Amino acid sequence: MAFFLLKQDESFLRAMGSVIAELKDNLVRCGACGNMSDSDPCPICSDALRDRSTLCVVESVEDLASFEQAGVYNGLYHVLDGRVSPLDDQDLNEECVAFLLKHIADAGAEEVIIATNPRMEGDLTYFTIREILRERANGDMETPKISRLAFGLPVGGSIEFADRVTLHTALESRVVNK
Repeated sequence: MAFFLLKQDESFLRAMGSVIAELKDNLVRCGACGNMSDSDPCPICSDALRDRSTLCVVESVEDLASFEQAGVYNGLYHVLDGRVSPLDDQDLNEECVAFLLKHIADAGAEEVIIATNPRMEGDLTYFTIREILRERANGDMETPKISRLAFGLPVGGSIEFADRVTLHTALESRVVNK
């Protein structure tokens, strides 16, 4: 990127610098889902054609962007902007949990897909959210279906190159076809 920038004229660099400097000034967090956008609500939450029965909970805006770029999901999202990581002294605070519960209730979500990363912190975040949803569901809200992304071998990958943990999770996450 540096070599590309060195080849540009000064007016391009000044314009680009100005845009970068104003980036944070022009973006806001969506009040419904936590996504970064130039509008509130964001274009995803505003899209009447999205499936409002599913809510995909992701750790970060980058994770949401990956789903959107892939074009494989047409429901709503919720950005945690956090995770459970005891080694980094991180936990989901009450504000984060309240925001998630409000979004689930407001959307009337029938299914909550917890799309955390497949590592220790993602597992801890998944189990924490699952327990919170189950506890709160016993009180003031109906229990939505709770699901998680599957794990295992990548499409186009080879079993011979997979590590022990990947093979184990592939076996544990297998699906019976009828």
